[in-house]
Amino acid sequence: MQDDTPTPDHGDVDPATGHPRPPRREFKARGSFVRRCETCNLPALNCLCPYKVTADSRTRVWLITHPLEHYKPTNTGRLIRDVLPTTEVFTWYRTEPDERLLAMLEDERYAPFVIFPDDQADYAHRVVGMETVAARQDDGRIPVFVILDGTWRQARRIFRKSPYLAELPVLPLATERLTRYRLRKPASAAHLCTAEVAAELLRQAGDTEAAERLDDYFDVFNDSYAASRRHGKIETPTPAMQRLRAAREGEA
Repeated sequence: MQDDTPTPDHGDVDPATGHPRPPRREFKARGSFVRRCETCNLPALNCLCPYKVTADSRTRVWLITHPLEHYKPTNTGRLIRDVLPTTEVFTWYRTEPDERLLAMLEDERYAPFVIFPDDQADYAHRVVGMETVAARQDDGRIPVFVILDGTWRQARRIFRKSPYLAELPVLPLATERLTRYRLRKPASAAHLCTAEVAAELLRQAGDTEAAERLDDYFDVFNDSYAASRRHGKIETPTPAMQRLRAAREGEA
């Protein structure tokens, strides 16, 4: 008998794992008809590509990204990988953990720290500070900031529903910095977006140049996307744009 059960559309493949992504809903939200750059995914009116730079860092960033974040043009996690080529991106599936992630978490070369607030007593024994990051580096290991890339609700779910994170040291981000992100409304000004979290962690770990370049790249992304929503083109380069252009010329 012919099976008439609809087959999920798995046309999109997760670039991190090679696994099919969940079926994607047709994008009909505001901006769905905007012409976008195929490389940076920003509206072509204010393309991000002329400002893309790279940086070296002693620390690493690994993103565990909620599947829905891959489809959001406003996701800032991808900015980190643009600036730091060593960044690893893993898609989170509750029942199917990424085997490559599991292997890398066991690799003795790395000292991973999961970035999460220290506001619950049940994991207080795992909470460490930036001095522990420096100590692992002194031991010859590569500190890794494991950032949960999603909304706060999604990040909490990833943290609580991922057994392979249960024994990792928890590093809360201690900062008075307030978010500059204008493309989504945060629950609080103290809730930084993913790229801002990474930039602040890099700065505190001593990777100053990488932090500054990521901060500038984030600012350009933020300004360019916001201007495109108003259908306006940025004619005069911002200070961040000027710095990144100068950095690109230095790399050439």
